[in-house]
Amino acid sequence: MGLGLLVLLAGAHIANDGLASTLAALLPTLREVHQLSATGLALLVAALSFSSSVTQPLLGALADRLGPRLMAAAGVATGSVLISLIGLAPSVSVLVALLLIGGLGSAAFHPSAAGLARQAGGAVKDLAVATFSSSGTIGLALGPIAILWLVRREAIAFAPLLMVPGLILGGLLLAFGPRRALPVVRTGNVLQWRLLLGPVGLLSLAGILRSLAYVAFSNGAPLWLVERGFAPDAAIISTTLAVFSLSAGVGALLSGTLAIRLPRTGLMVVTMVLAVPALLGALAVPPGSVAYFGLVALGGALANAALPLMVVSGQDLAPHAMGTATGMMLGLTWGTAGILYIGVGRLQEVLGVTTATSLAFLTLLPAAILVAWVMRRWLSKSIAHPTDRVQDGLNTL
Repeated sequence: MGLGLLVLLAGAHIANDGLASTLAALLPTLREVHQLSATGLALLVAALSFSSSVTQPLLGALADRLGPRLMAAAGVATGSVLISLIGLAPSVSVLVALLLIGGLGSAAFHPSAAGLARQAGGAVKDLAVATFSSSGTIGLALGPIAILWLVRREAIAFAPLLMVPGLILGGLLLAFGPRRALPVVRTGNVLQWRLLLGPVGLLSLAGILRSLAYVAFSNGAPLWLVERGFAPDAAIISTTLAVFSLSAGVGALLSGTLAIRLPRTGLMVVTMVLAVPALLGALAVPPGSVAYFGLVALGGALANAALPLMVVSGQDLAPHAMGTATGMMLGLTWGTAGILYIGVGRLQEVLGVTTATSLAFLTLLPAAILVAWVMRRWLSKSIAHPTDRVQDGLNTL
């Protein structure tokens, strides 16, 4: 059951995040169609980030009470339907409505599915969650390629066909997912706000800073390339986002694998620190060159490597409210970063895309410092010997 469930969850994650990633690739096109400024585009990013991410702790808490199977299945299906329609929105108001409502589907899916992935992995939870996390980045890579292929062929009307995988996989999750895989919380305080005031909250703050750097590149790179003279639907835009996302998936998977043998804290801190020069270098070399794509790949891998380890650490800190903690680490972090990107968008207008985006990359440094402090104070003893449970976890899979 463990491996089969993990494969199904990974497929649903690809479908869900593939559609979510189409917004970044469509930003240059939406700017022309709806005559939006850089701040206006940043507001679109913030709208999707808020609905798909900031609300995850609440929907994760509901999953703790109701069970994750239904939430995960309904989430991927609902999000797939509505987000696939954003390229056809006749007005900005309709576009924002689709992003806000459709994003809730993604918010319902992520914490429930991540909790199921952890359960499927047994003792090798770092690797299982890393596998789930990296599968989403495959979707992030494929989404921009698919949507810009349609834009270049003036076939955006066929974009709703992209909802089909999500509908099918949502149905499979509903039919074959475990009826009750995780303990159900029956406390009166559904959201358990006290988590925000403890180590989970501090780890979430580090996650916000890490996510802001990632969001700044994935949404700023298309605008930076257009500023360098490329067309809004140029292949280099989708290729850049695909390389960045696929490499991010590889980074997450490698970190989850290495965490079986190496200290989790060191992996998170080192990868975040090294991501800074890689991301800055990508904006300093000629776009489209071998060095450019090499630095994009390296930056994506390093910037995302800490994500699954931070998710598992948040779950370890709150085993009594795993859905809520997962929602905070996967959702609150990304969503808040998306809202903060409004400020990056404003800085892009004042300072230019290159300078503003580069400044956003520097948030990885305080994120690394905060992670080191939280892990050393609250979790260092419990993860000191990560190899002790490896064989049991492999048997579970």
